[in-house]
Amino acid sequence: MPAPSFARAKWSVAALFCFLGFQYGTWVSRLPALRTRLDLGAGEVGLLLMACGAGAAASFPLVAVLMRRLGSRRLALASALGLLAVLAALSVVPDYPLAVLAVCADGVAVGCLNVAMNAQGAALETVYGRAVMSQLHATFSAGLLAAALLASGVTTLTGSVPGHFAPAGALLLLLLVCSRPGLLTHAEPAPPDEPRRRGSRTLPSGTTLLMGCAMAFGTVTEGAMNDWSTLYLRDVVRASATVAPLGIAVVSVMMLLARVCADRWRTRWGDGRVVRTGSAVAAGGLALALLTGGVVPTLLGFACVGLGAAAVTPCVYVAAAGRGAPALALVAAMGTTGLLAGPALIGFVAGAAGLGPGMATVAASVLVVTLTATWIPWRPRAAAPLRSSPAARRP
Repeated sequence: MPAPSFARAKWSVAALFCFLGFQYGTWVSRLPALRTRLDLGAGEVGLLLMACGAGAAASFPLVAVLMRRLGSRRLALASALGLLAVLAALSVVPDYPLAVLAVCADGVAVGCLNVAMNAQGAALETVYGRAVMSQLHATFSAGLLAAALLASGVTTLTGSVPGHFAPAGALLLLLLVCSRPGLLTHAEPAPPDEPRRRGSRTLPSGTTLLMGCAMAFGTVTEGAMNDWSTLYLRDVVRASATVAPLGIAVVSVMMLLARVCADRWRTRWGDGRVVRTGSAVAAGGLALALLTGGVVPTLLGFACVGLGAAAVTPCVYVAAAGRGAPALALVAAMGTTGLLAGPALIGFVAGAAGLGPGMATVAASVLVVTLTATWIPWRPRAAAPLRSSPAARRP
């Protein structure tokens, strides 16, 4: 069967990214309702969220095996169906232990879909010779936004969680149906630099660990800005209750806009230069804002973080995918760990020394990305199209 057109393949993979953002945003938006129904305290809600992150972080050995056996296309579809089942379970879960189990399963399925869809995105770039990964990550952000808007609209009509999750599940199923026809079936690249020990165990190379480090500190930055920007504006900068929420809005909007444009930058300057320059802009802009103080400089510094950090994770995923499924799974797991640990780390620093030093830790994290990126062997630009490659064929 002939390969799908570039546009069809691109929108199929984009539907997966949107699916993941929409599914996550849907159930997280109803945490207050789940907390009330299950009579949870703040600590129990925190453990619930930790269970999701722990499931995703712990899934990478399983993901590597499933990627070899199923390929990214079948793994993406299977894990997406699993996420639909988790959403249905969360709508009716009767007690806290089962809720923790459901959310942990959600984390495992998220880990599987995250690796599979990024492998699809990397294959799309290789097969068609077009830089698209940043745009794909922008559709994840769009899915989060759409989930928040749907939650806001539904809760004005009903407080029922099943009444919300039923139409959300229908939309997710539609996204999944739309994604299936254009997904690529491609041979996973053999890991070029993973030394093997005796037996079947494989040790990650230094290059893979550098990629994982860049991913972890990049996601520390994203997670911390999402969770702490509003509090920093309110408690340190003394912004009004109206202005303080603009912190996360500025970061999110700038990141979305930058991801829409970043593939052009990658094509023109190469992934390495985009990551190094962007992370340096993010670190410098945030550090200058922290030193200057004031609402406007702080918002400008936050905008620099959104602009500069936007292309880090897409570029690292592309680099990791080129080193094989085990490397991609490990890097994705380290990114999930950073996203999970980042806000908690900033909380510990803020509790010991104040929120100012806590935000300075964020600037230091994104600076680590700049330093790490100098040692990663980046692909300079999108590869030439492989028009006759069997990697582009679908069953």
